[in-house]
Amino acid sequence: MTLDRTSDRTAQDGPPHLEVSAVSLSAAVLLAAGSSSASSASSASSASPSPSPTTPTVPSLKEAHESATNAAGWVEENWSTWLAIGLRVLLIVVIAVVLRAVVRRAISKFIARMNRRTGTSGTALSGLLVNAERRRQRSEAIGSVLRSVASFLILGTAALMVLGTFQINLAPLLASAGVAGVAIGFGARNLVTDFLSGVFMILEDQYGVGDSIDAGVASGEVIEVGLRVTKLRGVDGEIWYVRNGEVKRIGNLSQGWSTAGVDVTVRSGEDLDKVKETLSAVGERMSKEEPWNEMLWGPIETLGLDSVLLDSMVVRVSAKTMPGKSLTVERELRWRIKRAFDAAGIAIVGGATVPPEGAPAAADPTAGVAAPSAYASTVSPQSMAASPIPPPSTSK
Repeated sequence: MTLDRTSDRTAQDGPPHLEVSAVSLSAAVLLAAGSSSASSASSASSASPSPSPTTPTVPSLKEAHESATNAAGWVEENWSTWLAIGLRVLLIVVIAVVLRAVVRRAISKFIARMNRRTGTSGTALSGLLVNAERRRQRSEAIGSVLRSVASFLILGTAALMVLGTFQINLAPLLASAGVAGVAIGFGARNLVTDFLSGVFMILEDQYGVGDSIDAGVASGEVIEVGLRVTKLRGVDGEIWYVRNGEVKRIGNLSQGWSTAGVDVTVRSGEDLDKVKETLSAVGERMSKEEPWNEMLWGPIETLGLDSVLLDSMVVRVSAKTMPGKSLTVERELRWRIKRAFDAAGIAIVGGATVPPEGAPAAADPTAGVAAPSAYASTVSPQSMAASPIPPPSTSK
């Protein structure tokens, strides 16, 4: 009966106990297998420590799609800002280029108009004073300076505006440029002085090509005017390079007119009326002949006595001439005066006093002076040989 009851319970409660036992058995088997695999793995790792190969991770399609979506969104958010910056830079560059071209063209027209006005306006004297080469070089120099300054200001301002569009801090850049400018100014102060002096010389038209000037350090004819150096050709053909900053004074011998002056020295006993008539005839005849009538811008005048001495007197003759032609006129005038005075019997004197005709020649002042004697010197051999022999000394 007990067995039957037990079997009945077992029959009634059999399946649940069997299921639990099966689960417990499977868990135990898995646990044993895991422990055995772990022990084998640890033994294998301790036996051979070889690194396990790493496989690169390949992004999935979903991750790539998300990255592309984020990039497109960032571009979509910033493209308007980029477009605005690009359009602003393009506008600044276009305005700067157009403004520079307009300003340079206006400067060129202004220089050309000033050049034409200088050549056509005024009297014939102004046209002779300013030749074509001088006007051309002066206009080119002024135009070059003005165009360079305009281009520097316009392009420099445009560059700063472009940098400001990109939100770049310009304060350090401007400070560095200021320090660099001061350093360059101190290091190249002579160059800056020469340049500024040349600019003002050209703007004020102090001299030009073809002028004869006296610059203090050198003198001659101007053959080239630059912003830093003026080139002169001297009287003997040498070329002088004069720095504009070293010129303290300028004497322009070619502006206005020149004066040809001749001093005629005659005897004090000559007839002054005859001398004046002869000089007036020479001047009148020379004023009517070519090419002297073009070089002479006024009549040849006898100014009168410039000085009176005991045996001579000086008569001054002067004439207003074309610039740079005074020496030529003076040489020709001396030539004609000498020929006219010889024909009129008027003697021209100068330098040493000329004795009158018929007067005996003065005696030679050294004729009555004896030649120096060798005995005049006490140390000469002749003087020492002629001196008496001193007596012998008796003192012991």
